[in-house]
Amino acid sequence: MVEKIKVTFLGTSDSIPSANRNHTSIWLKYKDENILIDCGEGTQRQIRKAKLNPGKITKILLTHWHGDHILGIPGLLQTLALSKHNKSLTIYGPYGTKKFMESLFNTFIFVKKFPINIIEVKKEGKFFETSDFRLESKKMTHGPPCNAYAFIKKGKIRIDKKKLKKSKLPLGPLIKKLKQGKDITYNKKKYLVKNLTFKEEDKKVSIVLDTSINKKIMPFVKNSDLLICESNYAQDLTSLAKDYNHMTSIQAANIAKKSNSKKLILTHISQRYKKNLKKFLNDTKKVFKNSSLADDLDVVEISK
Repeated sequence: MVEKIKVTFLGTSDSIPSANRNHTSIWLKYKDENILIDCGEGTQRQIRKAKLNPGKITKILLTHWHGDHILGIPGLLQTLALSKHNKSLTIYGPYGTKKFMESLFNTFIFVKKFPINIIEVKKEGKFFETSDFRLESKKMTHGPPCNAYAFIKKGKIRIDKKKLKKSKLPLGPLIKKLKQGKDITYNKKKYLVKNLTFKEEDKKVSIVLDTSINKKIMPFVKNSDLLICESNYAQDLTSLAKDYNHMTSIQAANIAKKSNSKKLILTHISQRYKKNLKKFLNDTKKVFKNSSLADDLDVVEISK
């Protein structure tokens, strides 16, 4: 069974929420891992609407410390404490996260009833890894320290069941060696791993929020199965996007195309386009066909 990566968009607005779009937050699930990327105001209500369990969150990745991306943290932590949550929660963020979290704890009465680990992701590249997946970061350009993140599910060696059946090899330790990438010998005959297995490719989800266009983005998101990218502005406001350290939908589309990404989902969308979202998306699709706009509570799954 191939484990799916499930992405739920909890909030897709720009810096001001609307009746239809909550502040930015994304929930990524893989096996028992539940990663929250940013936690804007109102996120915990969106979690309830999505029928998710906040007690299952294992990590929070903060892209930067603008209010629309972090003001939901106090309420979420308070809810977990009141729910007698006792599991460890790790909060990752860019430089300054420890100082800001300490300031946050000092602004309201909060008794930490569960372990909270705060880690600043200062270096670019891999910052967390298991046998199944790894997390990577890249510094962006948005004014305050800001990170983009990537979740990479590691590809594994899989047994070709038809070829295995034809080979008449017995199940057991020999098959385990094949999965480890080792050739085997059975009844004085050698079986090459390359003839009985296939390599499952990595699966990659890249999240690029709140940044101006820069040279680091394209190589960082290269070969993404899903690229989630901010698109605060349409092409006609490219100059304004530069002034405010944001991106346009066309810039996001060009990155998706040049990085060989398979699918692009736009988020952090300005309210100025709420009556003209169709044109906003159509213009993007002219550059990168497999583009879509995220709506609150949308769910996307990646398996094969």
